[in-house]
Amino acid sequence: MSHTLTVFTPTFNRAYTLHLCYESLKRQTCKDFIWLIIDDGSTDKTRELVNDWISENLVPIRYHFQENQGMHGAHNTAYELIDTELNVCIDSDDYMANDAVEKIVSFWKKHGNERFAGIIGLDATPNGEIIGTELPGHLKVAKLSDIYSKHRVQGDKKLVYRSELTRRSPPYPVFPGEKYCPLSYKYVLIDQDCPLLIMNEILCHVEYLVDGSSMNIVKQYKRNPQGFLFFRKIAMQYAPSFKERYREAMHYVSSSIMIRNYKFLFESPCKWTTLLAVPFGTLLYVYIQNTNRATVMKK
Repeated sequence: MSHTLTVFTPTFNRAYTLHLCYESLKRQTCKDFIWLIIDDGSTDKTRELVNDWISENLVPIRYHFQENQGMHGAHNTAYELIDTELNVCIDSDDYMANDAVEKIVSFWKKHGNERFAGIIGLDATPNGEIIGTELPGHLKVAKLSDIYSKHRVQGDKKLVYRSELTRRSPPYPVFPGEKYCPLSYKYVLIDQDCPLLIMNEILCHVEYLVDGSSMNIVKQYKRNPQGFLFFRKIAMQYAPSFKERYREAMHYVSSSIMIRNYKFLFESPCKWTTLLAVPFGTLLYVYIQNTNRATVMKK
């Protein structure tokens, strides 16, 4: 039986929390999905745990182990392996709403086609409070960049993409010694092709764990400056407004100083904006180097 949706979960030493996702998949009111687990080099009991679940035969599971490459490397592998029409990432510390698959599949079959990149839905806390703001009720379709910049939506949202687009867009670059490149890179590129269908429904329950990437973004920024530098150039290029472009240029300057890349002005796709951003970008670099806070910026 071929499925419509792949739920994929990148995981690294998360055996202690991965069961939450598994339990939620067992509860799904629609079984038109497969669970793809990308084990990014775990050294805990993840493999044994997943083998037990496979033997239970309650959820269709594909398990792939690889040497540790970081979150974006796990996403690259997932997008290569996915062969269903749609895919959605559920992180190893998150779990799906009981009717999420049913809502995604039925909504897509009713409204979806090749003119759309996929569906954007809502994330919520474990007790059901929506993360950030709801999506605009009057909108049926929008680009992801417009949803945040033009319509002032806040907070993480759940993205369901057409697998043809995630497979076709270039992979995340893997830089030696680094383990992170902002996942928004692919979303920005896909945004240039097609808009998303808007579904104001809770699809995923998220909990920001202390060892998760969302709660350690400054640490990620310091450890992976080349990945962030790469992303900022793309984000600048496709920014929907000058304000957004200037913000990305500030981060570009900061990352460039971090890796001592003093040719950054010549390498920038938006040279005048970057030149204007040098003073604040330098201040941002100093702030990031000296702050003890974990989250001071968007991913």
